[in-house]
Amino acid sequence: MADYDELYGIIQDSTLRNKVAVAVAIKAQVYIDGGTPTSDELTWASRAIKNPRSVAAEIMPYVIAANKDSSVAQITGATDAAIQTNVDAAVDALVGGGIT
Repeated sequence: MADYDELYGIIQDSTLRNKVAVAVAIKAQVYIDGGTPTSDELTWASRAIKNPRSVAAEIMPYVIAANKDSSVAQITGATDAAIQTNVDAAVDALVGGGIT
């Protein structure tokens, strides 16, 4: 398990942030092309598809917090599929909760 200083440091990891940005763009594309997206989902997707790096920076703390019981190596070494799953869950929680 990573300590708080390590978790905070991961937020600045450029490789992980790049992967999260790609996952954000993919989630936005899914919302945009989805069958019945809500207005909140479309609003988020529009912002995310235009600037996925900015939205990734906003989502990183949630993703890191959701994985607080993992080691630094596990978080930074996560597969693309694992990152996508975490970003999808974060976006669903934030958009569904009206936080974004």
